[in-house]
Amino acid sequence: MKRLLIVDLLAERQAFGEKGCEEICKHFPSHDVFLWAPHTENPHTYPFGTRVNQPVEADAIVITGSRKNVTCWEPWMDDVVSLIRHSKAEIFGICFGHQIICAAFGGSIERSEHNHAFIAKVTYKNGTQANQLFTHQEFVTNSGEMNVTASADHCEIAACQHPTRPIRTVQFHPEAVINVLDYALECGDMSEQERLAFGDANQDQNVTTALIDTEAMND
Repeated sequence: MKRLLIVDLLAERQAFGEKGCEEICKHFPSHDVFLWAPHTENPHTYPFGTRVNQPVEADAIVITGSRKNVTCWEPWMDDVVSLIRHSKAEIFGICFGHQIICAAFGGSIERSEHNHAFIAKVTYKNGTQANQLFTHQEFVTNSGEMNVTASADHCEIAACQHPTRPIRTVQFHPEAVINVLDYALECGDMSEQERLAFGDANQDQNVTTALIDTEAMND
């Protein structure tokens, strides 16, 4: 059976960790799931997947969002960069994952004074547009080796693809579907004001169409 390794960088959060990873897993059917949370010694226990203390060999790797910041580098981030540079797997990055992958390939990350949380229109190089959910304070300002494939009005580098390796990234959160957001409000991961910022939270792309099967975006 194929293996999916999730670099679970929100493992301390009930909704955006567990429910976000659960949504990601739906897009990798027939994969054994492994969860690596190098940033914390106390990850939540999920009713799925196997917790590991080190990366395992995998067919696909997803690096999630995080409350940590690439601009405030921590030692465990070196291990994530090593995984990105040396793994032969397909690699997908979301938000923080997008940023640290670009950083691993020589890119630059900068921190804004304000958080940006809303639904915004993403425009791909082929002209395709999609409404997607953003919540971030740091931005990729130089993508390094990664090719930029999409932008938004507030975010010039909203999606990237590596020119020779199967690596794709997005600054937005395709895994933050409505039930994940509603559960975040219910369990206290999100305030009512924070939830209102996303309106009906309908996104045009999910994990598959934003990251895994991207041909329509790149034609």
